[in-house]
Amino acid sequence: MVGPSLIEHFAALQDPRQSWKVLYPLPEVQLVVLCGTLAGAEDFVEIRRWGQMHHEFLRRLLPFKAGVPSHDTLNDVINTIDGALFAQCFTAWVEDLREPALASAAPEIVAIDGKTSRRTHDRSKDRGPLHLVSAWASSQRLVLGQQASETKSNEITAIPLLLERLALTGALVTIDAMGTQTRIAQAILDRGGDYLLALKDNQASLHDEVRRYLDDPSAKHHSHFETTDGDHGRIELRRHVVSHEVDWLTTARRFPGEPRFPGLGAIAMVEAEVERNGSTSTSPERRCYLSSMPLDAKLFAYAVRCIGMSRTVCTGSSTWCSTRISAACDPAPDRRTWPLSGPNAAYAAVPSVIRRSAFPS
Repeated sequence: MVGPSLIEHFAALQDPRQSWKVLYPLPEVQLVVLCGTLAGAEDFVEIRRWGQMHHEFLRRLLPFKAGVPSHDTLNDVINTIDGALFAQCFTAWVEDLREPALASAAPEIVAIDGKTSRRTHDRSKDRGPLHLVSAWASSQRLVLGQQASETKSNEITAIPLLLERLALTGALVTIDAMGTQTRIAQAILDRGGDYLLALKDNQASLHDEVRRYLDDPSAKHHSHFETTDGDHGRIELRRHVVSHEVDWLTTARRFPGEPRFPGLGAIAMVEAEVERNGSTSTSPERRCYLSSMPLDAKLFAYAVRCIGMSRTVCTGSSTWCSTRISAACDPAPDRRTWPLSGPNAAYAAVPSVIRRSAFPS
């Protein structure tokens, strides 16, 4: 069954212009902006240039009787659109692009990570850098959405807002230690997913207990799995261990006020030992995790690897956004760039999360 088209996904957006003054219908403006962005255009000038070069392609989808709007018109119309509503429409479109997971396949790994974009601050205007929290679907190789936060420390409040827009049924959601909060864990479960949360210094006592338990050779470990990667003169050996014995973490005889993670089903640890040019690291790196899914060590190893991939992708996405903010400070009068401040900041950030080769470049 064919789902709604791109234009149908954005039908909820209202055109605030007076109808008798409209020369370029809103769907045509949206189409040329989205297609131009997905094809790699960096600002409204380049979007219009792309539209002129691919006018026949656009006319296969919509009439474009008045041709392609000027970059000033694109800028003015986009500034009138509700950024939050556009973000919802865009997220729904991306969700529709996702291929359904096979029942026998591993769960979709959705890695949530926050990054600070470089060169996005402006000290003269007392404006800090742009912080984005992104959700990356590993098997789909697709960034599902982004949520801006005022500061790095505000990621805890941005993550629940991002989760509200995502369909997480059957997915395993991974988050760095900053997101290891009982409220966030419950939000993931409420959306139909499972969590895999990192433990670090923000949960120091819990981290130390999990590490000591998994180090104990007499403990009942569920499974072990090892992986070896080598490139650029570097060999990394990862040892993964998972245990489903978590009753001792949920007993009422724990410390007063200690957080209880809902639906806890497993604890896990990965130990990384790196060899460079024949010399092995003296202190292997160890990372501990909590999970609501009773996963085995092999699936845990796959999830940990997806976390590393997501950081690379989300960093690129944040950098892509930062180029637009830098361009917005360009004094050249003939350039009109994305409005990355004010109520439409969400609109400008959202198109940066996906690239498709289906559009002419």
